[in-house]
Amino acid sequence: MTKASRDDSFLRFVLEQLAALPSLSARPMFGGHGLYADGRFFAIVYQGRLYFKTDEAGRAGYLARGMDCFRPNPRQHLKNYYEVPVEILESEQLIEWARAALSVC
Repeated sequence: MTKASRDDSFLRFVLEQLAALPSLSARPMFGGHGLYADGRFFAIVYQGRLYFKTDEAGRAGYLARGMDCFRPNPRQHLKNYYEVPVEILESEQLIEWARAALSVC
């Protein structure tokens, strides 16, 4: 399996997990995909990882789990987007975390 097909497979998985969100769509960006719900940009899928938009209050949950911000390259850090922990990605809580990300958009 090529890197591109793995990334496409992960994107499809994420979109299936988040299908309950209104008007969910994905657009290419940063060499990955930006996720939108109701026209609001709330997440990034990049190299087999999912990042949700955060604010200062919500960021604590990510930091407590040792998660890092989105870094598309060594010099660029998007500190408003943090990686979703695998245990959340694979659980019913993912929609709750996604809705929290949407609430800060």
